[in-house]
Amino acid sequence: MINTPRIILAGDRSSAGKTTISVGIMSLLCEKGYGVQPFKVGLDYIDPSYHSLVTNRIGGNLDGFLMTDKAIIEAFEHSSKDSDIAVIEGVRGLYEGLESLSDVGSTAQIAKILKSPVIMIVDAQSITRSTAAIVKGYCEFDKNVNIRGVILNKIGSDRHAEKAKLAIEKYTGIEVLGSIPRNKSMNLTMRHLGLIPAREGASRVEDFDAKLSKIKSVIKDHVNIDRILEIAKESPRLKSPKSDIFTREKDAGIKVGVALDESFNFYYKDNIDLLRLKGAEVVNFSPLHDDKIPEVDGLIIGGGYPEIFAKELSDNEPMRKSILEASKRGMPIYGECGGLMYLTGGLECEDGKCYDMVGAVDGKASMKHIRTISYVMGRFEKDTPIGKEGTMFKGHEFHHSVITDLPFDAKFAYRMDRGIGIKDGMDGLIKNNTLASYTHLHAASYTSFAKKFIESCIIYKELV
Repeated sequence: MINTPRIILAGDRSSAGKTTISVGIMSLLCEKGYGVQPFKVGLDYIDPSYHSLVTNRIGGNLDGFLMTDKAIIEAFEHSSKDSDIAVIEGVRGLYEGLESLSDVGSTAQIAKILKSPVIMIVDAQSITRSTAAIVKGYCEFDKNVNIRGVILNKIGSDRHAEKAKLAIEKYTGIEVLGSIPRNKSMNLTMRHLGLIPAREGASRVEDFDAKLSKIKSVIKDHVNIDRILEIAKESPRLKSPKSDIFTREKDAGIKVGVALDESFNFYYKDNIDLLRLKGAEVVNFSPLHDDKIPEVDGLIIGGGYPEIFAKELSDNEPMRKSILEASKRGMPIYGECGGLMYLTGGLECEDGKCYDMVGAVDGKASMKHIRTISYVMGRFEKDTPIGKEGTMFKGHEFHHSVITDLPFDAKFAYRMDRGIGIKDGMDGLIKNNTLASYTHLHAASYTSFAKKFIESCIIYKELV
């Protein structure tokens, strides 16, 4: 049985303050000596980077569109089994998901699968009695969602807080666990795709640590952490599923290089965990700071912001040549989104400047004033380092770039049934044994990922 105390912090809308408040609550729980396992509902990479920073535990992702109910419970158990409490940050509003008439992909869906109590975070700016109507509506909308408390955000005064609290508790019976004042210091640094990743913020944003300390201080003064703990401990037990995904296999005798630095740091915890569980040794390297790839049998270059570091990546010519030579030798190389951009021949930034990139796949990346965000579904049209022809997958895409200057004979590995991809419903540029796509895959959803990539690495190692 799964006995981990757990709580979901859900918003009444996007920008209600979920991430800031979640980070503050996690920080305070850790300060009290609890081992906190963070999770994020949905496929976001950046919010979990803050969770990981303040808890010293890698944040996990739970998504009800990509993952089955069983996979969600198995992923939750895998990451939280040695923690004292799991804190799960929701996505958007509590009931926002894939479509209008179901809760697939929503925070509410995860709350029901994990039987987790929910704390609502309500943006109370300029409203008092209306907060009760909002909370009552959320409670009545789906009575299978266990809303246990409310945190009011963006409060203007003590009087404002008291009026809203009285209304909510009178008309809904739900207790108010905190009232957080409007405070610019509670805002984390933003960029075009959302928050700046914590790894980059820690190295480039002035007073970054002071911002996090201020958030913790504000939450400590205005939120009842002890009551949140009590509610989390009231979570019912969950039946452990038979483990089909997170099973350990024998040492495969191969090493996988994973790009990890300020420019590339978008990875799902489960993807890296499963590479290790299936027998690979994971070796991190930096396309920004190292001059060559490590001694490995395969490379993974995840998402990130190569456009922010385009000059530095381009100037590191020895690293670019090292990756290109490995690609030409047939080493299995897999790149996602930012990794795709880096593996093309060049990167054109919004200021019009163009920088040389690796050149392992065709085309070049160009930053545009567009925003592509979607769940995707597709199938492999060819055998690749991570999947066989005909295999189906689900994933997501989230980018501001397009791939241009593609030759007429460019080869694609994915045909998309849902989503945009690179061109004409196709994604996954493939050349030699290098695969690079806009599609992000989660290894607890596309469960062949780790095993197939490791098999590709073993074949490569035997050949060379």
